[in-house]
Amino acid sequence: MKIKISEIANLPSKWGNFQMQSFKENEKEHLCIFKNLPKNPLNLRIHSECLTGDALGSLKCDCGEQLEFSLKYIEEKGGMVIYLRQEGRGIGLFNKINAYALQDKGFDTIKANHQLGFKADERSYEIVDFILKHYGISKVNLLTNNPEKINSIKEKIIARVPILIEPNRFNAEYLNIKQIQMGHLSK
Repeated sequence: MKIKISEIANLPSKWGNFQMQSFKENEKEHLCIFKNLPKNPLNLRIHSECLTGDALGSLKCDCGEQLEFSLKYIEEKGGMVIYLRQEGRGIGLFNKINAYALQDKGFDTIKANHQLGFKADERSYEIVDFILKHYGISKVNLLTNNPEKINSIKEKIIARVPILIEPNRFNAEYLNIKQIQMGHLSK
């Protein structure tokens, strides 16, 4: 795995004052946003890019709210968000919009991905281990509800911090599907 690593820069934001560093893996440029490093165990959120939720405030998912929760948590307690550039559970923005169009026609999030020829989740988390080793992090408190993220670094996890987002009328079914069919945790 050939990775290029940027310099560290300051990131003042509406959620707090952080530092950031980018890790370039082929064409993907991942971002680490952190405060008070290194620390074992590290409070860690592994967050996959969601342009519609993170930047545009989409109510069809809970991604933006999870990111906001995580940044506030890290501002208060220290830690890191690893922001992975794998939009739409790894299918890319173009295909994600096509999946959204299928959801508008009644497909659930998993069936929409299958209709487009993808697995329910195409994401990969190998880069996370590289990033944690770079910072000398061997133990984490993982902020997630996703069992795949837990499994990807289970030997490093001390505790899981649940991220509980209240459903709205646009994402209630989506959140239900994530729990029932993808095993996402609710507490």
